[in-house]
Amino acid sequence: MLSSHYIQKGLLFAKPTDDPAYSTDKHLESLKESLSLTLVHFYPLAGRLVTLTNDQQGESLVFVDCKKGPGVRFIHATLDVAMSDILSPIDVPLVVRSFFDHDRAVNYDGHFRPLLSVQVTELLDGVFIGCSMNHVLGDGTSYWHFWSVWSDIHKANGKHVSVAPPPVHQRWFPDGYGPVALLPFTRPDQFVTR
Repeated sequence: MLSSHYIQKGLLFAKPTDDPAYSTDKHLESLKESLSLTLVHFYPLAGRLVTLTNDQQGESLVFVDCKKGPGVRFIHATLDVAMSDILSPIDVPLVVRSFFDHDRAVNYDGHFRPLLSVQVTELLDGVFIGCSMNHVLGDGTSYWHFWSVWSDIHKANGKHVSVAPPPVHQRWFPDGYGPVALLPFTRPDQFVTR
């Protein structure tokens, strides 16, 4: 799993044309505020991967340290392209890669990159919100659960939101196994491929 790529998906929205009160700056602040409230529930996403190595035993342990880490990265970018430039081609245009902060990063990179990165790319007539999440922390269901909770909190605009179901931070292991899974390696080049 440490050699797999970050989960990267995004949503494309048209800019409101009939709302004179719309402000990109206010929208960005609202997204940041709701993201910070969402991370209260998904706190491991603000952590960092750490590896403890036991050279004598020839093994390593990789875990998420929720008390260390760069936190979540939030980026605002602008691009002089229209939504039609993104949606019209049959194949996804290469420029879409630039909508994600962790393009081509592998999960092991969570040792020195944020485990979650959000990039809001402002287009001429739209906004693309791209999210990169380290796959070590969750699967696709967890990823979209995060998006859903963030959306609910953002739409609530400061009002209390009940997060149901809450994210699952406890993992189940059969009796006699886990939660520690030692890797029979001591160097990243023994188990990480790019």
